[in-house]
Formats: sequence, structure tokens, C-alpha cells
Amino acid sequence: MSDLSAIVKAYDIRGVVGEELTEELVTDFGAAFALLIKPDSPSVVIGHDMRDSSPGLAKAFARGVTSQGLDVVSIGLASTDELYFASGSLNMPGAMFTASHNPAQYNGIKLCRAGAAPVGQESGLAEIRDTVEHGVPAFEGQAGSVTERDVLADYVRHLHSLVDLSASRPLKIVVDAGNGMGGLTVPHVFEGLPFEIVPLYFELDGTFPNHEANPLDPANIVDLQAKVREVGADIGLAFDGDADRCFVVDANGDPVPPSAITALVAVRELAKEPGATVIHNLITSKAVPEIVAEHGGTPVRTRVGHSFIKETMAQTGAIFGGEHSAHYYFRDFWRADTGMLAALHVLAALGEQEGPLSALTADYSRYVASGEINSTVADQEGRLAAVRAAYAGREGVELDELDGLTVDLGSAGWFNLRASNTEPLLRLNVEAPDEAAMRALTDDVLALVRA
Repeated sequence: MSDLSAIVKAYDIRGVVGEELTEELVTDFGAAFALLIKPDSPSVVIGHDMRDSSPGLAKAFARGVTSQGLDVVSIGLASTDELYFASGSLNMPGAMFTASHNPAQYNGIKLCRAGAAPVGQESGLAEIRDTVEHGVPAFEGQAGSVTERDVLADYVRHLHSLVDLSASRPLKIVVDAGNGMGGLTVPHVFEGLPFEIVPLYFELDGTFPNHEANPLDPANIVDLQAKVREVGADIGLAFDGDADRCFVVDANGDPVPPSAITALVAVRELAKEPGATVIHNLITSKAVPEIVAEHGGTPVRTRVGHSFIKETMAQTGAIFGGEHSAHYYFRDFWRADTGMLAALHVLAALGEQEGPLSALTADYSRYVASGEINSTVADQEGRLAAVRAAYAGREGVELDELDGLTVDLGSAGWFNLRASNTEPLLRLNVEAPDEAAMRALTDDVLALVRA
């Protein structure tokens, strides 16, 4: 087998269908995954999104799993967090077929151990890749079986058990599902709640005919913003392709930063468990640890990436974790990320008071952020070293290298500069007290990066 490093990423397997990712190869991945988890688990739960290639790839993976004597429970069409729910509630390892927000020609596999524990490069993915590259050994015993199971109703009940919406006032909500899996899950989750839903692009369509299912790109929430203003909605929600991330806009159509959502949900979770730990990655707004501490919690900073968040949550017993990319993790959801549960928290907070969302989140948005700025550079290490040298030793400036280079200038702001693992890029995130300070700091750093 040829080198699979191009498709076996840090946290998942992802590639162009028919070229990089074939049913034959996916069968081998299924068999290799079975070998990895066989000592601990006799069964695997599998779900898939609405892409045209997903059902066939899911069946191919199941063939690989059963060829090693393990059984498969298929939950069919599902969001990624629904697959995590199944893995947690059934205590089975899981495989989700999705390429999340990537274009239609892509697909991929997100893997987890029983209890939705992550599988990344350091926790099994490298071993799976090595097994497939060297050839999966044949199994001489009896093949496993495949059964089907619908877990959607149980998933909905579990979400409702975690957020009390009984005191909410009626809300008008525009939801953009982006032709992704939110089109399946949102109607079930919101059924019976005091909400009027205005749907956008709920038709499941893996060709994404209206816009990419990536709400992190401002171009992909333009329709949502316009519809919120048109119908006078209280809030707008946008889900990505596999509906594990949720983005929020207020009644004016203005985006609410994911860091503000992290702070809002953290405050609610800390009210349930005073003094608890809350995780935030190092690109999250400085407001998050400030607000967590102000509400009696313990903020803990981590590297970027779900495997680091989940590992640190397990180590600390953290009740909640959030990332700048709108991934939200809950201890009561097996430390897995679920945008749907975060959305329910936001709706509960909004519905419990009479003011608009913009007023509710005002204190949670204390600083101005640049967003991620990518620069193509031939020498990542050299440019990082140049930036490090420019700021090291300055009075009142602190540097750390937990993940890339973070430079904290105190009241003047901070920035993080990280190298891409897969492209010749440096990724810059800047935050400062106001727009002018943010732009000035951004310009200073980019001048060094792009010199």
C-alpha cells in the first residue's frame, strides 16, 4: 500500500472520493480499526452524513470491521454529535463518515473509542495507517454481523435533559442548515419547544447547492444574516455540514464570536457546578478566562484541537470547553463536541430574559479580534524565529510556545502565530482592546512574517 500521509490527518481521515478515498481502501481502514479496538470492544457503531458517497463508504467500512469478527451497529444518517452520543450511550467505538465543511468531492472518517474518546495521530490513527500500509492481516474466525438502530429520539431526549428550556419566552429563530445534517436533527431537537423556526436550506444535499457548509467563512452566513433581519428574528443559527458546530448571529444579523458563546455557556455551566474547571484553547479570547474566573471557575488553557481539549477535560474533570472555531465540549456529553447543545444553552439564556441577544452577550465580547490570517511562507521556522526575536526581551512582554508562538503584550493585546501542519502557511490570530490597536499589532506582525 502506498503512503497514506496525505489523507490520514491529525484528527481524522479525509480525501477526495474515488481518487484518494476508495471503498476498497475504506474497507481496509475498517479492518485496521477493528484490530485496534478489538481487545476492548466487540462492536462498532457507524453513522454517515448526506454526501452521495457516504452510505457506500460506511458499508465498506462495516465490511472491514465485520471481516475481523466484530459486530457493527449502523445508525444511518446522523450528525457527528449524534454519532458521539451513540458511542457514549452504547459504550462502543464509533466511526462517522463525513468531510464536515469540505466541498462535495471530499469525504472522510472521524473515529472514536468507546465513550466517544478521541482517536488522533497519537491515540490510534498512526497505528491504523501503519496497519493499512503494511497490509491488514486476515482473520480466520467467523465474521461479525450488522444490525441497524435508530438513536435520534434518544439523542434528542439526552439533549433536552441537559438544558431546561421550560422558562423560555417564545423566540423566532432562523436556522441555516447549509443542506447538511442540521436539516435532519434540528426539526427533531426543536420540536415541542417554544420556538418558531424559519428554515434555510434544510434539504439534505451533499452537493451543497446554496453555499459551502462552512459558517466560519463570512460569505456563507450572508443568507442567514439577511433572513434574520427580513423576518425580525430574535437569533440566527448556522450549522456546518455534519452539524457538530453552530454559529450564532444576533437580531441585527451581526455574528456573535464563538469566544462569547464559550463565555456565555461557561457561566451557565458554572452556575450548576460552582468552582468547576472550564477549558479554552489558546486562540480563544482573553475574555473567556477572565469571565470564568469572575464566576468562580478555574480556566485552563490548552493547545488548539479537539484531542487536546478532550484529554485535558478528562485530566481535570472540566465541566465544559470551548474553541475559537465554534467547537463546544461538554462533560455531560462524554466530553464530545456538540454545537446543538451549545445552541440550546444560548436559546435558554436568551429566552429567560427580555433583552436582545446583543445585550446579553455584550459583556462577553470585551476585545477586538482579527480572525485567522494566513500567510504563505517558504520558511515557517525562519519567520517564526524572526517574530520571536523581535518581541523577546521587551519590557512587559511574555512569550510561550505551547502551540506555535504566543506573545502577550499585556493591556496592548496578544497574538498567536502557528505553522500549518499540511501547508506552507503561518496562521496569525491577534486580539487587542480596540480596532485601531488590533490593526496596528496585526500590521506589525505581518510585516515580519511576510518580509
